[in-house]
Formats: sequence, structure tokens, C-alpha cells
Amino acid sequence: MPGSNSHWQEICERHTGECCFKMVHPTGLPIFVCPKKGYRSSYAVFGTRYGSIDTLFYTTGDDKPTELPAGIAHFLEHKLFENEDSDAFSRYAKTGASANAYTSFDRTAYLFNCTDKFEESLHILLDFVQTPYFTEQTVRKEQGIISQEIRMGEDSPSRRVLFNLLRSLYHKHPVQIDIAGTIDSIAQITPELLYGCYNTFYNPHNMVLVVSGNVTPEQVLAVADKTLKPSDFSSVERAAIDEPKEVVKPRIEQNMPVASPLFYYGYKDYIPDGKSYRTPEQLVAAGVLLEVIAGRSSQLYNRLMNQGLINSSFSFDYFDGPGYGVWIFGGESANPDAVASSISDEIARLRTDGVSEDAFESARNALYGKQVASLNDVDNVSDSLMIDYFAGRPPFSAVEAAASISRQAVLKLLDTCFDESQASLSLILPSGH
Repeated sequence: MPGSNSHWQEICERHTGECCFKMVHPTGLPIFVCPKKGYRSSYAVFGTRYGSIDTLFYTTGDDKPTELPAGIAHFLEHKLFENEDSDAFSRYAKTGASANAYTSFDRTAYLFNCTDKFEESLHILLDFVQTPYFTEQTVRKEQGIISQEIRMGEDSPSRRVLFNLLRSLYHKHPVQIDIAGTIDSIAQITPELLYGCYNTFYNPHNMVLVVSGNVTPEQVLAVADKTLKPSDFSSVERAAIDEPKEVVKPRIEQNMPVASPLFYYGYKDYIPDGKSYRTPEQLVAAGVLLEVIAGRSSQLYNRLMNQGLINSSFSFDYFDGPGYGVWIFGGESANPDAVASSISDEIARLRTDGVSEDAFESARNALYGKQVASLNDVDNVSDSLMIDYFAGRPPFSAVEAAASISRQAVLKLLDTCFDESQASLSLILPSGH
């Protein structure tokens, strides 16, 4: 428990008793710590509200938005691991921590997992993320490395089927652009642009530190006090994208060397203000609704399996962010058009017949069980707290929402989403097909 003189706020989820402690460090950095009694490992993630979609934004006092080349957030993530004298991975090797980083559409995260020398590893994390070092030479070298990564992505059927779908759904929103950018866009990146992005987005007020596992708030605060650097407050705001409601095209195909056709059938979720995230209740309702439509116990899933139209690769998801949201169903199929048509027909049937109380309860209970089980995973606890913080959702909100979600909330999503005029089918077909 934090000492009596600290500024930690305890936040607990009432159904499971899961608790975390939150404070805002004097530097402006929000910190969450979730101690897990009896655990040997610890996991820390240091994230910034800066992802691949942030190519158009306003900072304090701007009259017009700043525009940046696609892929610069991912490029910056790569470069921060190196400084003038060494790289972060060689420093982590001395503590035994397993470290990584990733860039998504709306955030960049630096993380590590360890069972020993936690304080030393946390110091490394906070230190290297706060110590940018870019030169013309190192930028040119990284351009070559990431160009190769982009080419590999272009040769990946699973990556192409997703980004082709997004390109068929979105006219203007940068979610349609590969997170790594393009070879042309990263060629525009300079040290000056990287430092400008770093100073804009890697401000403590735009970031968050989340730690869970075999740790205490006092341990985290002691390292933070020694390592965090003060910074002047500056705000950054994503520019709203005037994205049309309709899709670009209802179908997109590409031939690649695959044994069986890959598909994603997706529905564009129209978000009028171009900025908002779904609420915890809406996200849980989306999860329940998808389970009802296409879960393993659903009529649709069993019918498609019995007809041989899908196999165990079949999956579904809903993901959202500022100004975008997508419902997707995908996998392998010898007849993807028949699968897409069956999904559309099942949604229409559910709209007419409704969702039974039994189907709703079964899906809700399954989702609630997954949410509770996820609290046993320190990686998932920290990542979820970071994601919810950036989306403006309270800690443990998914568990709370899953415990109390109503059938009416699920039916409302069913009635307001899945517009057939906002659907598109992305196909990766075998070469020569």
C-alpha cells in the first residue's frame, strides 16, 4: 500500500476486487500501478498517444494543422531504441528483462517483462524513451531497414487482406494506410521532423506509464522521481477527418501465392465527429453481438462449418479509434462470397427475429469470463489500462460493463450498425485464380 504522504488514488473494480493505484507525477505523467500479490513477474508499458493515424494535428496556438508523412510514428519508435553510445536492448540484456515496442493506429508503446531487477529495467525504459538521438546517417540507415519491412508487408497475404479492406472502406481517414507508411512517405523523414514529432507527442502530459505484477507503487515512484524529466505543458489535438459515410468500393481483390482464398468481410462503423472512441458499454455490446452472430455456438458458425465454407481460421472482431470503427469477419474459404452473403443474411435474420435471452446470456457470460480471466495476465492488465486511459475510459471498465450489459444495448447496436451500403469484401486469391 502507498505511504500516507503519497498522492496515490486507489481504484477498484467492484465485481472482482481488482485494484490499481493512480497518480499524476509532478512532471505531468499519469502513472498506474497494479500490484499482483503472489506473482513473480512484473510488466511495464510506457505509452504515448501517438500512432500511425496522427499525420494531421494541431498544437497549442496553431491556426492550421501540421501535416506529416505516413509512417513517421513507427519510424520514431524504431529510432528511440538507439542513442549516441548504445542501444536499449544491450542495456536490458544486463538486467535479464524481455523488452519490445509497437506502434498501432492510435498509440506507440514501449514495454518490458521481468522477474528480477525491476527497478533497473524501469530506469532503462524511462531513460531511453526520454533520450532521442537522430542524425542524417542513422535516419538514412533506418529508411533502408523500414523500406525492407514495408516490402515484406506487401508480400504478406494476411497483412494485405486487412489493409486492402481498410482501403476499400475509407476514403480519407489515415487508418487505411499501413502503419509502417510507404517507401515514398518514409523517404521524406528527416532528423528535424523526428525531433519535432518527438517534442510534440512525447510530452509527459500526452503519455502514460502503467506497471503491474510483483511491484509496489513506492518502487515505481522512486524510479520515476529519479528518471523523469520535467517538461512544459503543451497540448496536441488530432484533426478531425471529414470521412464520408459510404465505402470506397464494395469489393477489392488481389492475387498472391496462397493455397486457399483469404477474406475479410467488413462493415464500416460511421463516427460522425471523426474523433470519438466507443464507450465501454458499446465495446462490450459489440463483443456480445459478434459472439451471437458468429460465435462457436451460433447457428451461422455451425452452418458454415457443416457446409465446409469455413475452417478453424474463421474469426471476427470489432476495433475502433478516433474517427474509425470496423466490424470484421475473416479467414480462409473456397467460396468467400457465399460466406459474406451468409453473414449478411444472418444479421438480417437477427434484426427480424431478435436475439433470444438465452443467446444473449450465453454470449455475455462467455465475454465476462474472458474479461475476468484476463486480469490474471500482467501484460494484459497493463496494456488494457493504457488503452483505456488513452480512449478516455475508466480502469477495468470492460469488466464492469460485461457484468452489467443489457440485451437492449446489444439490440441497439444491431439496429444501428451493419449497414449493407457500408460493407466491403476483401479477397486474397491464389495466383492465376
